[in-house]
Amino acid sequence: MTLSTFAALGLAEPLLRALATEGYDDPTPIQSQAIPLALTGRDVLGIAQTGTGKTAAFGLPILQRLAENRATPAPRNPCALILAPTRELAIQIDESLRSYGRNLKLRHAVIVGGVNQNPQVQALRSGVHVLVATPGRLLDLMQQKHVQLHATTALVIDEADRMFDMGFIRDVRRIVSHLPQRRQTMLFSATMPGEVAHLVKEILRNPVSVEVSPARIAAEKVEQRVYFVPRQGKRDLLDELLRDASMKRVIVFTRTKHGANKIAGQLAKSGHEAHAIHGNKSQSARQRALNEFRNGRSRILVATDIAARGIDIDDVTHVVNFEIPEAPENYVHRIGRTARAGSGGIAIAFCDPSERDSLRSIERLLKQSLTPMRGDARAQTAQQPASSRNRQPQPRNRRSVVAQGPQPGSLKIGRLASRAP
Repeated sequence: MTLSTFAALGLAEPLLRALATEGYDDPTPIQSQAIPLALTGRDVLGIAQTGTGKTAAFGLPILQRLAENRATPAPRNPCALILAPTRELAIQIDESLRSYGRNLKLRHAVIVGGVNQNPQVQALRSGVHVLVATPGRLLDLMQQKHVQLHATTALVIDEADRMFDMGFIRDVRRIVSHLPQRRQTMLFSATMPGEVAHLVKEILRNPVSVEVSPARIAAEKVEQRVYFVPRQGKRDLLDELLRDASMKRVIVFTRTKHGANKIAGQLAKSGHEAHAIHGNKSQSARQRALNEFRNGRSRILVATDIAARGIDIDDVTHVVNFEIPEAPENYVHRIGRTARAGSGGIAIAFCDPSERDSLRSIERLLKQSLTPMRGDARAQTAQQPASSRNRQPQPRNRRSVVAQGPQPGSLKIGRLASRAP
């Protein structure tokens, strides 16, 4: 049975008050399923992508149980530990927990690499109830004796499949080996590769499983479009689309760091306010770009896949896949940046001929086809078999790749009778 209010989930009044302040009206499916179970102390295995509300699904029960137990953290010994694969995600989780727990007297700290460790060490010395950390920096501080985990009674591993992709599973196992056997463990993952399945068997005790299908979420909440366009025509197409005022907050995804920098620079030259974010950026530069985007001072964020699961920003109206990802799961994570918390969103993919196989893989995963949009003559030619190209009527206006097709945000796009092969 799906519970329809946060109060029905068993959450305490201080948390309900905080949720109301944040504008949380109704629980998402993952929250309805996971919160009541987690409040009982059960181990939980959650299969859900970013954007489904899983931070609240594990964060609210942890905060409530810590408040009820009136735990007093000892120096360097956090009561609860949350592991995240990236700095951005760790910071986002910490910010969310501070918002949820604003009416509770609980202390928090976040440990990430790329910044001076001294403030983090000082926070640990004071004792924290909840520690959010990336594996690498946490292991560094453990080896320096700044962190001990023998009193940690709750563990969350978020985005475990991303941990595996980034090579952190061994670090996670090392960290878990320092935790007490008697604890509550929750693990969340968008997919379940073999290594993550092994980890589940090792560290969870008789877990209950809750699952929200990422493919179903993508299909229901995001309007997905594809432009068939030659690689050399993508930049002009992006520039034209971004002149539509309905594209109020946009994330553009690229495959490479160099590509992200190049596109951000080109957009800036065309008069668009854009910033790039990727692994080679310093922590301060990444946070500055995120803050500019979150606060509305920058309309466009150009990102690599490091940001696909690590950015939790409301009201992203559009996601543009400038390059289609090779792994279809990454497409799902990318478009999960829009249509969050029940709102609508639009995902646009640019597909050149070399990316057609990747597009088919995505459509197989989603069990649906993306809505094809009309492009310019070059894009139409790229779609057609050689034997039929001469029979294609030539468009009267070759200047604009957008003028000949539906304007984003202005028309209700229906399913076309046929699509490019």
